[in-house]
Amino acid sequence: MKKLLIIEDDPIIANIYRSIFEKEDYKVDVAADGQSGFYKIHEERPDVVLLDLMLPIMGGVDILKKIRAQKAFSKLPVVVFTNAYLPDMVQEAMKAGARHVYNKATLAPRDISQAIHDALFAPNNPPANNTETSSMTKNGKPTESAAQNPAELCREFLQSAPETLAGIRSALQVLAKAEDVSTRTTQLNELYRRVHAIIGGAAISGLRSISRFSSALEALLKELYDQPRNINASTLRTIAHSVDFLGVLFSSNREASEHTAISIMVVDDEVLSRRAVVMALEKGDLKPVAVADPAVGLTLANDNQFDLVVLDVDMPGMNGFDLCSKLRALPAYKSVPVLFVTSLSDFDNRAKSMMSGGNDFIAKPFLFTELNVKVLTYVLKSRLQPAKVAVAA
Repeated sequence: MKKLLIIEDDPIIANIYRSIFEKEDYKVDVAADGQSGFYKIHEERPDVVLLDLMLPIMGGVDILKKIRAQKAFSKLPVVVFTNAYLPDMVQEAMKAGARHVYNKATLAPRDISQAIHDALFAPNNPPANNTETSSMTKNGKPTESAAQNPAELCREFLQSAPETLAGIRSALQVLAKAEDVSTRTTQLNELYRRVHAIIGGAAISGLRSISRFSSALEALLKELYDQPRNINASTLRTIAHSVDFLGVLFSSNREASEHTAISIMVVDDEVLSRRAVVMALEKGDLKPVAVADPAVGLTLANDNQFDLVVLDVDMPGMNGFDLCSKLRALPAYKSVPVLFVTSLSDFDNRAKSMMSGGNDFIAKPFLFTELNVKVLTYVLKSRLQPAKVAVAA
């Protein structure tokens, strides 16, 4: 009987995978934090490890680095699942010796089952990053135990939603009222841990919109916790708006459609600023198309349907407010979200952005993660609208 150690701080996710692998005749042990997981690797000598990277006390990357430095564990198979909105951490995990790295927001039990199987029974296969697997076997034989009833998992997950959201909103209220850095960072950590717990459960339950959105929000909270100097009125508004939208996602009867890529038009005449916006969006697995000339952007919008538009304000020939007004005159863009990203962040310009038809406003310099959270909030909300109209009808 092969021994599997699961290092995961979310007890719901840990128990789901414990159940899956025990049915596949693994001897399973669970560690709820990085330090205890590190000790159990030495004490239990597992044959394979399933490791979350975002762990309390000791992070998953640190565990990998420490065990790879020891001869006894230099070849121990480690399968990782984590947040794809933290690409630096993903790369660190691969460099530190993870055999597979999976995106927690799109995680399926069959993928993990196959990865564990490959790590044990096909050790000479090259490591894979975000491997997609259509079937799974154990010792060459198909198995069905990893495909738990998704409807049951979804029902259980949604039953806990009111309590989950209440805890998140309570932490947010304390954060919003906090005046000192110590209290803010404490509450950010509390908020981060609560959002972190949503991601895997939503993915396993088939609620990909909730999982993807929570992943982006988790990344923003983690960045603010690590760099509290970036906590300001803008980031706090973004967090509050995101928590409200989480409630919408939990209560919606349908998933926000994700069968097509999220396409975004970026119009900014400043080269460095335009590149920064594009880079931020690409890190969030979004599909930006960038132009420098507002007139070209208007033509591009006439010929293409974008999910969201990002505009600078101060541009030659046609400023962002005028371009936004012209976009709103196009039938296809009456309700497409428009987000201003600009250095002109005073009250008058914020007011003008709303009057011209803009949905929201981020001041430069901006956090990449904040931009991604804003974009996902508005695009997913927009994609939910047809479902709401259909229900009302």
